[in-house]
Formats: sequence, C-alpha cells, structure tokens
Amino acid sequence: MTATPLSIRKAAVLGAGVMGAQIAAHLTNANVETVLFDLPAKEGPKSGIALKAIANLAKLSPAPLAEKSLGAAIIPANYEDDLAQLADVDLVIEAIAERMDWKLDLYTKIAPHVSETAVLASNTSGLSINGLAEALPEALRHRFTGVHFFNPPRYMHLVELIPTRLTDTAVLEGLEAFLTTALGKGVVYARDTPNFIGNRIGVFSMLSTMYHTESFGLGFDTVDALTGPAIGRPKSATYRTADVVGLDTLAHVVKTMGDTLPDDPWHRYFQPPVWLKGLIDKGALGQKTGAGFYRKAGKDIVVLDLQKQDYRPADGKASDEVAAILAIKDPAEKFAKLRASADPQAQFLWAVFRDLFHYTAYHLADIADTARDVDFAIRWGYGWKLGPFELWQAAGWKQVAGWIAEDIAAGKAMSDAPLPAWVTARDGVHGKAGAYSAADGTEKPRSAHPVYQRQAFPDPILGERFDQGTTVWENDGVRLWTTGDDIGVISFKTKMHTVNDQVLDGVQHAIGLAEQQFRGVVLWQPSEPFSAGADLKGALGLLQAGKLAEFEAMVANFQATSMRIKYSLVPVVAAVRGLALGGGCEFQMHSARTVAALESYIGLVEAGVGLLPAGGGLKELAVRAAQANPDDPFESLKKVFETVAMAKVSGSALEAKSLGLLRKDDIVVFNAYELLHVAKAQARAMAEAGYRPPLPARAIPAAGDTGTATFKASLANLAEGYFASAHDIEIAGRIADTLCGGRIERGSAVDEAWLLALERRHFVELAQTDKTQARIAHTMTTGRPLRN
Repeated sequence: MTATPLSIRKAAVLGAGVMGAQIAAHLTNANVETVLFDLPAKEGPKSGIALKAIANLAKLSPAPLAEKSLGAAIIPANYEDDLAQLADVDLVIEAIAERMDWKLDLYTKIAPHVSETAVLASNTSGLSINGLAEALPEALRHRFTGVHFFNPPRYMHLVELIPTRLTDTAVLEGLEAFLTTALGKGVVYARDTPNFIGNRIGVFSMLSTMYHTESFGLGFDTVDALTGPAIGRPKSATYRTADVVGLDTLAHVVKTMGDTLPDDPWHRYFQPPVWLKGLIDKGALGQKTGAGFYRKAGKDIVVLDLQKQDYRPADGKASDEVAAILAIKDPAEKFAKLRASADPQAQFLWAVFRDLFHYTAYHLADIADTARDVDFAIRWGYGWKLGPFELWQAAGWKQVAGWIAEDIAAGKAMSDAPLPAWVTARDGVHGKAGAYSAADGTEKPRSAHPVYQRQAFPDPILGERFDQGTTVWENDGVRLWTTGDDIGVISFKTKMHTVNDQVLDGVQHAIGLAEQQFRGVVLWQPSEPFSAGADLKGALGLLQAGKLAEFEAMVANFQATSMRIKYSLVPVVAAVRGLALGGGCEFQMHSARTVAALESYIGLVEAGVGLLPAGGGLKELAVRAAQANPDDPFESLKKVFETVAMAKVSGSALEAKSLGLLRKDDIVVFNAYELLHVAKAQARAMAEAGYRPPLPARAIPAAGDTGTATFKASLANLAEGYFASAHDIEIAGRIADTLCGGRIERGSAVDEAWLLALERRHFVELAQTDKTQARIAHTMTTGRPLRN
C-alpha cells in the first residue's frame, strides 16, 4: 500500500466551543496555521466569540496549548466577514453544536469558498456522516468524512475516522497519516452508526453501571471506588467522569442513542435515570457548575446521597471480600469469584461486565470492522487498560460466554437478545492471524498503511508481542540491544527507570561497545517514564550508614556518565517520553540530541528533595548560557535559575524548550509510538553527516560572585514574604553559586571540571543536612515533597 500524506499547511476549525477551540489549539501545537471561526459577535469586534475562546485556552486545565504563547498564532474569524479565508485552507474541521439542521446550513454556506483540494471533516460525536454529506455539492462529497476527536483533544489518543459511502480512499489514507504522525493520534475506523464506536460502547457502559447502581442500592462513591483503577479504568471512574463531561452533555448523548436506535434490544435503557434528570433540572450539571454527583464543601469532597436527597462525605470503598477478589492477578479466577460471590458489590461488578460483554458482542458487526477497533476505541477514548473484548478473552472466552448465556436464559441480563452464534463458535477474538471481524467472519491483521511502519513497538492488543531485538550486552541496570541495523539502543531495567550504580556503570560500558559496533546509539525505554531520576533509596542508605566516601563516589560516577554521553564518539540520542526528572533530565541534556514526545514532563527537580542537580545539569546550563551570550552569561542564566530553584517541570516538550531544558534544535514528536523510529533516524543522520563530539569546553566565561550576589538578593525578597523556607533559600543560593561559577570574578574563564566540582561539593554538603535527609525520606514515603 502507498499512501501520500495530505499536504496540510493551513487548517480551519468551524465552531469556537469547547471542542472546536481545543482542536484548533492542538493543530497549532503541531505547527499547523489555523483559523478559528464562529458566529459574528453582536457587540465589540466581529470575531469576538473566536477571540474570547482563544484567550480562554490559556486558562484551561489540563492545558490545550503545549506552550501558552502559541495561542497568539490562532487566527480568529467569523462566518460573515471571513469565509474568503477558506480558499487557501487544506483541512476544514466542523465542530459546531450537535444539531443536524445547523450543520447542514453551515455546509451550504461554506461550500462555495472551500478549495477544490481541501478535505472537509465533521467532529460530530454521533450524527450520521452520510446524512451530513447530503448537504454538500457533488464535487465535495468524496473529500468529506467524519473525524471525531475525544475530549480533551490534545491528550486523548483516539480519533475515530468515519467515512461516507463516497469518501475517497486516498483522502482517508492521507488523513490517517496526518492524524497519526502530525497530531500524534491513534486512528480507528468506525462505521456510520449512531455514536460510532467509543461513545456507543462507553456510554452504554455508563448507562448499564447507572442501572445496576440503582438495582443493587449502592452509593455513587462506592461505585466509583469499584469502577476506577480497581478494574483498570481511570481514577474518575463512572460518576466523577460524568461530572467532568457535564451531566447535560451526557444526557444529550444518551438522547441521541434513544432517538436514533429504536430497534436496539437495549433501547429501553437509553434514557437518563430519574435522579440524573433531577440534577439537570436543578442546574447541577457537574464540574462546570460546581455541583453534580459530587461537589466541594470547603476542602472536602461530598457526594449526593439519593435517600437523604442531600450531600454527605464521600467515603465509599470496596468491601474487604471484593477488594481481595480484585487483587487476584489471574483474570479467569477473578471473574469466577466475582460471579460466585454473594457480596452485592461483587454481583454488581459481574452484572456490569456481563452486560458490557453482551452488548459489545451483539453489536460488533454493526459498529466496527474488527474487535481490535472496539478495544482500541475504548482504551484510547475512555482510558481503560484493556478493552471489553480483551477483558473477556483474558478471563477465559468460553467460560465467560457460558455464564452470559446462562444469565440471559435466567432473565438476569439487561436484554434477552441472544449472543451471536460466532461467540460460542470461537475461543476468542484476538489471535495470531489478527482480530476477528464479525461482519466478514474472518481474522484481520493490523493495517498495512505505511504510517505504521514508523511504529516498531505499537500499542499491543491482547496477546501481541513485538520483536524485542537482540541483546548485545546487559547488566542488572541496562540492556544494549539492536534490531539488526546500525543504531544500538540502551534501555534501563530499573523500576521507573531510576538511576543507580548498575545503570551508571551500564550506560558507560554500553556506550563503549556502541562506539565499536554501531554508528549511533539511542537511550529509549520500552515504556514510560524516560527516567524518574536518581535512586533516592540507595543514596539515602549510604548517607544514613555514614558511607560518605561511597556517596561522593556515586555522585562523581553520575557526572562521569553524563560526560560519557556527551563526549561519545558516536551520537547518543535521548528518546524521551513521559517523566524525565533529575538525572533523567541531565542525561538527555548531555546527549548529542534529544527527541522528545510532546507529552514529556521534563525537570531538574532536586531542589524539591533538598538537593541540587549534580549529574552535570547545572554545569551544562552554565555552558549553554556562556555559549548563548559570552559577554554576559548572567542574562541567559536568569530564566534557568528560576526553573531549577523552583524545581519546575515542563507541561510539554515544547514548554521544556522555553524553560531551557531542551535545546532549540531538539526534536518534538507528537506520536510517542514513533519516538524510537525518529530517534534512530536522527542518530543515523548525524552519523551520515560525519558526527564528532563537541570539543571540551575549557574557557567558559562565568557570571561570577556578582551574578551569585544578584540571585541571592532576589531570594531575600522570597524569604521576607514567607514564599520560601530558610532551607529553600540555602538550596537556591548553592544553585546560584554553581551556575555562576563560584566565588570568582565576573567574566573569569572556568572549565567543565571546575563546574562539576562545584556541583559535587554543594550536593554532598546539602545531603549531609538533617533537613535534606528529612525531605528525601518524606518524598520516598509519601511521593510528595516536604517544605521544611
């Protein structure tokens, strides 16, 4: 298969509501020039509605913009004055309210202005795509499709692509490549049925959970304790999720199901429960109105109690018996015990799973091409660890199918619709040949679209294993491996990919081998995070045992590892995703180049545990400041001093650049599954260009004691305003001293060894203080920093 990516230089989003504005933000994150349209404002500037929506993006949490200043790049527009701007737009995404008549009217209005090559897509969450296409001129219909982003668009991996009967295959393949690589999404093709895949199954699951909440008489907080991380779903579980989505929005999606699926065997459940209607009628719509199933009462969270018709403290939890069942590792044993238990909570959970499996199997042929599409839609759109078919198959396909059939026959299931014949004829839906297609009665492999050749390790479906490469060398800390090409890969083997002695020694040895056997090497972890930093437990143990010499040796070895990365004869490329904290951040700072996934949270956070960065991070910042501004490095140090002293962590890879933790020429990749591919390509390109490590920095102009004094003066204001403790000031002062080169005259030249020695001295002295040791112990115990 060959698919030419769409040439998308400029996009337009129609509708500046919650979804439209955030889709525009994410397109802008990806460097796509974007025009945001809405109705003309009745007062003030004509494009005031779009302007207000753009301004609001900077206030939202989680942040739709990967870097706040990007909002200024979005072009505000209105339908009255600015439709001519559509002439040079390559992609138009309509994201107005879910009203078929409004959408059709808008399409009629924009059609004359859209170019002959532009792709037009609707972000509808459930209306008929074929029905919408009917409003378009014949020439536009083959370039029209549904493209359904999930909220919030920057963070949710799923995008559903819903073709019409006439959508051009080349348009779909080009759009799939763009969504996957440029926007970092996981694309699932859905059939044109109401609510498509994600919301059809996800909302049914919520309705089923609500129905069983009532029938088993459980509290909303108890249900949330049972239907969150305990069963592999997000912390927001069921009712907190409903509050976040908005109870009115949820009711609207449910109404769509009720209106458009009259023949669904579960149709009688497609209406909001009486108590949900009651909340909506009162204006308690969830998070956006401050109250829904939950609300804040001072610092506490309270939950609605239906019997009392009032809120009470939220304290629901799993019963001891159910907690013990949910802790069982083997899914088959877990499901058997849930079904057999007389505990109402266990019976509730079995009923919720049973009806989900029943509904999903019954509708597989209507809504999706394969079981894989359903599982990915639910995992990527709803944040479940496993999709419904994966859960069922892991628990023993035939065993669970038998139980479901028994419950249907006994009248216990929500519907008496029989299980499809294919269910009992099979042992599962995911196998070596691919995922089962109920519509075609065959097993289908993954897509052959060339964009997926960029994913050596895609998100695995149940039972999938990808080639782990050949180990070249390993110790207890790291593995150096290859897939048979000219670039080696170093992966850490520690929990959270923390850095201990084995990792330090291992990285140095692996780089030595890479210099002999490969043209380049990539630091990459098979799962997030990149690295949570130094192994604090080992460090604290040395200190408490009074082994100061060993502790100092560990710090020196940390620095030696960073320098080995920097001065390797072959390029070392750091491939970062997720957290890159402390030592993890320092390793990528010393690499020849960093390739970071957009969702990388990078920071030198040592101040939070009472220390300062001593793996060469402060040294590297001082070197970069001197290179950026040799006459006055202090100017370049100002921002990075605040970043390090306040232990700031970037909210994205783009923000890490503005904080000075990534370099301007470091690469940001939007799809984390493409990270290794891009990092290897970078290493290879650098090798092709005749890579040599940088010359040792031997004459680094320092900001000196004048710079340190200036930083300390600013710290005095923080201390007086009680914004920082005395120990915070002590740590920040030592950070300033290191960045500025110590007690030397401004403009004096120092080398890297000098700066590294300063780092070590301050680090070791701080580590011996009681307050720092208390901070380390507190962080290890609670996972939170201590302010002392």
